[in-house]
Amino acid sequence: MINMAEEIEETPVETFEVNYACLRCGTIVSNTELSRLPEIKCICGFRVFTKVRPPVVKTVKAI
Repeated sequence: MINMAEEIEETPVETFEVNYACLRCGTIVSNTELSRLPEIKCICGFRVFTKVRPPVVKTVKAI
């Protein structure tokens, strides 16, 4: 018989904070705020977002 009272180990899920900017008005919204809404839409009503890039420029040395 299976014991239903056994504890199930849960591993924490890593979430990364990604910011998006509205293409029309430039309002910056995080992905957690967008996930709470029933539809992906800015406060101005526009539905197109661009991903905000971090200000750090990475340089990769060629092989």
